[in-house]
Amino acid sequence: SMDGAQPAARPAGLSAYVAISQLLGLALLATTGAWLGRYRGGVAWRGPLQLNVHPLCMVLGMVFLQGDALLVYRVFRHEAKRSTKLVHALLHGLALVFALIGVIAVFEAHRAQGIPDMYSLHGWCGMAAFVLYLLQWLLGCGFFLFPSASFSLRSWYKPQHVFLGITLFALSIAVCLLGITEMLLFNISESYSLFVPEGVLANTVGVLLVVYGLVVGYVLTRDEWKRLPLAEELSLSMDFKTLTEGESPSGGSQ
Repeated sequence: SMDGAQPAARPAGLSAYVAISQLLGLALLATTGAWLGRYRGGVAWRGPLQLNVHPLCMVLGMVFLQGDALLVYRVFRHEAKRSTKLVHALLHGLALVFALIGVIAVFEAHRAQGIPDMYSLHGWCGMAAFVLYLLQWLLGCGFFLFPSASFSLRSWYKPQHVFLGITLFALSIAVCLLGITEMLLFNISESYSLFVPEGVLANTVGVLLVVYGLVVGYVLTRDEWKRLPLAEELSLSMDFKTLTEGESPSGGSQ
């Protein structure tokens, strides 16, 4: 829009899928809250309800906010790349804050109730997802938000960053599904198979997790919905390459 060219319309269908993803994400949070509030007594930072802080924070941070952070480059298609990067990094950072609160909550609740830590598959995969997510965020900030790496190093790392981002999102959803199953087996193992309301509601949370993940994944993998670099970004990129590697920009590639 700065160079007077036509503003390039948003690709057909993209807005609808992004809107669906947001409705699903909000429904996921509401259903998680309803499950914890109606059947698990709600949430509190102290006392026996502290354990419930964990699933709420993980669904909010590691799923909903992480999914939204991944969608930033599809939604903000015509804004400056620097601003888009900043929103992307901030949403991931906010997701990490909620995830950290969730991790602290579960360790404190386990200690208070005398429950062992890190013995289950949910615990192993969950800690791996959290640590890798933190690492991914730090590397992303280092390579792209405050870039000091050379153009060729950034070009090499970018596909790894994208792959890891989608992989960690999928892993986070899988870990949440493991956590829901574990929580149900701890609390209603005798009645779960009888289709009791709590089991049905918690299963609904699981289904919403999967559907939200599928919609976000679909938006991310549609090639025609990827954000195209603006004209000024292409020239800046070539300037950065020249400065960091001493190469002269080759003829104007589109």
